[in-house]
Amino acid sequence: MRRQDGKNERMIGPLTELDGLSVRVNDVIYMPSLEAPPEKPHPFVYFITIANRSKETVVIRGRKWVVREDDGETVVVEGDGVVGQTPEIESGEEFSYNSYHVVRMGAVATGAFFGETTDGRRIFVRIPEFRLVPPGTA
Repeated sequence: MRRQDGKNERMIGPLTELDGLSVRVNDVIYMPSLEAPPEKPHPFVYFITIANRSKETVVIRGRKWVVREDDGETVVVEGDGVVGQTPEIESGEEFSYNSYHVVRMGAVATGAFFGETTDGRRIFVRIPEFRLVPPGTA
């Protein structure tokens, strides 16, 4: 949450799952044409939809991704918003976006989005687990 002075302030209070708020992984595409460092040469684009079927409006304030490579390395990505936005999702609406991640080999990704309802209740929604599988490694 942003204060008037532009600084972030942390949400306080218990964190609960909101019935009716869900995440779909619409697609995961291997994109070798994207730039990737030599130590993680496999780029993937993933397409995500956050669907709000609850009766409340929610604002997504942050996310946490956990990516576990097949060799055991774990990368945790946390931050404010979603692709530089803090989407407000009204009842019956959806927010869709795409982003990408690079891996050394195959990996499993999962996580959660965090936000709040218009009455200030802190909520989260889980991101279903999905695989990042480079061609020829399945």
